[in-house]
Amino acid sequence: MSKTYREYEPDQMLLLPPNMREWLPENHLALFIGDVVDELDLSSILEVYEEGDGRGYPPFHPRLMVKLLVYAYCKGKPSSRKIEQATHEEVPYRVLAAGQHPDHDTIAAFRKRHLSALAGLFMQVLRLCQEAGLVKLGHVALDGTKIKANASKHKAMSYGRMCEKEQELEREVAALLKEAEAADAAEDAKYGKGKRGDELPAELARRESRLKKIREAKAALEAQAREQAAAKAEEVTRRLAERKQEEETGRKPPGKPPAMPDVEQAKPEAKAQRNFTDPESRIMKDGASHGFEQSYNAQAVVDDAAQIIVAADVTQQANDKRQLVPMFGQVKENVGRMPTRGSADAGYFGEEQLTDESLQGVRLYVPPDRQAHGQDGSGKGVAKTPQTALAKRMRTKLSSVAGRAIYKMRKAIVEPVFGQIKERRGFRRFSFRGLANVSAEWKLIALTHNLLKLFQAEMA
Repeated sequence: MSKTYREYEPDQMLLLPPNMREWLPENHLALFIGDVVDELDLSSILEVYEEGDGRGYPPFHPRLMVKLLVYAYCKGKPSSRKIEQATHEEVPYRVLAAGQHPDHDTIAAFRKRHLSALAGLFMQVLRLCQEAGLVKLGHVALDGTKIKANASKHKAMSYGRMCEKEQELEREVAALLKEAEAADAAEDAKYGKGKRGDELPAELARRESRLKKIREAKAALEAQAREQAAAKAEEVTRRLAERKQEEETGRKPPGKPPAMPDVEQAKPEAKAQRNFTDPESRIMKDGASHGFEQSYNAQAVVDDAAQIIVAADVTQQANDKRQLVPMFGQVKENVGRMPTRGSADAGYFGEEQLTDESLQGVRLYVPPDRQAHGQDGSGKGVAKTPQTALAKRMRTKLSSVAGRAIYKMRKAIVEPVFGQIKERRGFRRFSFRGLANVSAEWKLIALTHNLLKLFQAEMA
C-alpha cells in the first residue's frame, strides 16, 4: 500500500484572497506599521506634491513610500535596493506596497528628499507611546554610542600633512604651468596660435583641484581652531572673574591663573584631521571594538518604563561631557516635563552641566569617576575628577543603598536599546553624510525603535 501524502500540485491555479492583508496574520508587524502610518500626519510630505504643476507620470503615494521605509528600518534593511527586491519577493513588503514596485532610485530619492520630514515623525510616534502609557519619566538614562559615518577614515588628512601636501602641490602646479607655457610656445611656433595639447592641461587641472580641496579643508580646520580658542577664552574669562571675587573676600585661590588663549593666532594641532568624503564626521574611538573609525556620536535618552527613546540627537564631539543639558532639554521639549530622576555614566560629569538651572528639579546620578567594568558608581573610580564639593556630594549619593540601586539600573535601561539597534537590527553605519542628515536618520532609527516597543506592548 502506497503512502498517502498531503495534496501537492505546484502548477495548480489559485484564487488568492482579494484582501492582501489576509496574506499575513492579524498580529503581523507590517500590518501594525501600515495602520500606524495611516494615522500619522504626513502633510509636510504631501504638500510637496500638491504644489507641483501636475505634469509627468503620477508619483507613488507618499504613504506607500513611508510604510516601506519605516518597515525596512524596523527590520534592519534600509538599503533601497534591498527594499525594491523585497517588494517582489517578500510578502510583508508586497502587502505594504499593495503590489506596486518602486525601484531603488525612486526609494532613495524619496528618502533623501523627505529625510527631515521623516525625522519629524519621531514626535508623533513618541506621543503615541505616551498615550499608550509607555512613558513615565520616573527614571531616564542618557548614553551615547559611536555610529560609523558614510566615509572611510583613510579619506582623512591631518593638518600637518595638509600643510606639507599644500606646498608639494604648489610646487607641482608651478612646474606644470611652466611646462604648459613652454608647450604652448612650441605649438604656437609649429601650428600657430590657439593650438595646444590635451593631456597636460588635464594633469594640471587634477593637481589644482586637489590643491583646492586641501586648502578648503585646511581653512576649515583653522576656523574650527579659532572657534575652540574663542570658547576657551570665554571659559578663562569666567574663571578669572571667579578668582577675582575670591581674592576680594581675602582668600587666595589655589593654583595659577589660567592663561588667556590668542584667538586670532590659534592654529589646529598637527594631528587634527578632516575627512574629504564627509567633512563633518570625526575620528572617534569605538568603546566596543577599541578601534578608531570615522564616526558620529549618537545620543539617546531612554525612559525606564518600556525603553522608549524620549530624546535623540547626534554630535560631532567624541566625548559626552557637554551633552547632559541639551539632551535633557530635549526631553522637556518632547514630552512636556522633566524626568524625576536621570542617570548617565562618568563621561557626562561636569560642574557646569550638573549645576545648570534647567536641571535643578531632576535628581541626577552621574558618577564623577570613570568606573571599572561591573562597578555600580559608588566604588573607587579608574580616574578621579578633582575633589570638588559637587563631586564629593555625588560620590556620597551614589554610595548610599538607594543611590547604588538607582544607578545600577542605568545599564539595564539604555544599553539594551543600543544593542537592539546595532546588533539585532544591524544599524552600524549612517546612509547619509553631514551632521544634519545623520541627525535626521538617527531620529528615524529612534522612531522605528519606539514603534517596535509600541508593537510589543500591543501584542502583550
